[in-house]
Amino acid sequence: MNKMCTFFVYAAIAAALAGCGAFGTTTINPNYTSANPELMRIGGETPGNKEPEHLNLGSYCLQVTDKWKADGKTPDGQMIWTKDSFRKVTPCR
Repeated sequence: MNKMCTFFVYAAIAAALAGCGAFGTTTINPNYTSANPELMRIGGETPGNKEPEHLNLGSYCLQVTDKWKADGKTPDGQMIWTKDSFRKVTPCR
């Protein structure tokens, strides 16, 4: 009886390892892309920040400032860059 229980324990461990891909399955290489590179970029150096943009919206004006920041890394070590957009109401000139 003891040998039978030991056999089933080893069989369960082997099945779990086979199911988890421990026996030679290939890994999928990650493909990091962004649908809109104006909002997020992967890898490379810091994207350049633009000068603040002033928009006349009729009864008021808006100053829009975009700044890029490092927002972590991908599992393979590439930097993730995201853009923050700051808006400020300003008097029209």
